[in-house]
Amino acid sequence: MTLLATPARLLDVAADFPAIPAGWSYLDTAATAQKPRPVIDAVTRAYDRDYATVHRGVYARSADMTIAYEAARRRTAAFIGAGSPDEIVFVRGATEGINLVAHCWGQALKAGDRILLSTLEHHSNIVPWQLLRDRTGVAIDVAPLDAEGRIDLDAVEAMLTPAHKLVALAHVSNVLGSVLDVRRAADLAHAAGALLLVDGCQAVPRMAVDVAALDCDFYVFSAHKIYGPTGLGVLWARADILDMMPPWHGGGAMIDQVTFERTTYAPPPARFEAGTPHIVGALGLHAAIDYVAGVGLDAIHAHEAALVAMARDRLSAINSVRLFGPPDSAGIVSFAIDGVHPHDIGTILDEESVAIRAGHHCAQPLMAHLGVAATARASFGIYNNAADIDALVRGIERVTRIFA
Repeated sequence: MTLLATPARLLDVAADFPAIPAGWSYLDTAATAQKPRPVIDAVTRAYDRDYATVHRGVYARSADMTIAYEAARRRTAAFIGAGSPDEIVFVRGATEGINLVAHCWGQALKAGDRILLSTLEHHSNIVPWQLLRDRTGVAIDVAPLDAEGRIDLDAVEAMLTPAHKLVALAHVSNVLGSVLDVRRAADLAHAAGALLLVDGCQAVPRMAVDVAALDCDFYVFSAHKIYGPTGLGVLWARADILDMMPPWHGGGAMIDQVTFERTTYAPPPARFEAGTPHIVGALGLHAAIDYVAGVGLDAIHAHEAALVAMARDRLSAINSVRLFGPPDSAGIVSFAIDGVHPHDIGTILDEESVAIRAGHHCAQPLMAHLGVAATARASFGIYNNAADIDALVRGIERVTRIFA
């Protein structure tokens, strides 16, 4: 992996991604990232040569796989600045991580308690709290956005009351790319006596995250968005919070003792990891974290900022294109074209070998706020470069000609 000596300082890692052929511009990394060769090799090796169960077998290969699995937990903890590997719970994805918090931590809430969300949240950070509301009678408040599409923390401060028990916000919007000042959000939540949960799916692949410095209470992200495998996610929570939370699922591995009269449970994180885990997924995440760390998160952030600046500059020159989100969005550019449905934009771009996302992006309340049913979204990864921006613009110019 090398850095090109260009003004934009674009990364040159395309050779590491075998699923991206020459001439294909993959601009849907916010949905799921392509996988570098070290991740593919780690997953293949785990299934092909090293596979065995974990935490159960006394034979050597099972012990070796257990060591590798727990090494992945330690690597993940270090990567996000967790105080202990025991604060890392492996789940199926960020969605399950949020649902786990809503189900286990949230069951202590009651009617009269309140939860604060924001207008830009992904459905995964809305629906679990609505399900909790339906079970317990808690109330949900929604913080507005500022003019550029950032969560309005001044409004959050004004809205918070002692009745609020949780603030749940996205670190980076999956539609607008706007970045939350997490530390200020944490300070505001804690001043009101509430906890802060952060959806970090779009942040962890793009910027350095230190949960201790951010002072949040829960942090979730998905492996597949940080160039790792699907089917694995991470829930980080403070050790004292995990200790007081009841189990999520019941089954093997999460128990201390089981009788027909009574069951006692293992301490975290095992308490929340019932059944055989996604062993190979954890090893793939370890490889993905090593890969991203090897490139350097500062370099990745600068790289994607350069691509966003290029894309917004080029797209803003097309009269019929409407851009959403702030100029300094993190790796994501959402847009619309007057009179053209985003699905048509996506279809025509696909004919031009450009892959984008078109739709509501699991953020329908945000679409309503923007006054559109859907947007087109180009999202960048470490494998993208200026040629991808050129291809995107050529494709959009063809869209405007077709629908003129």
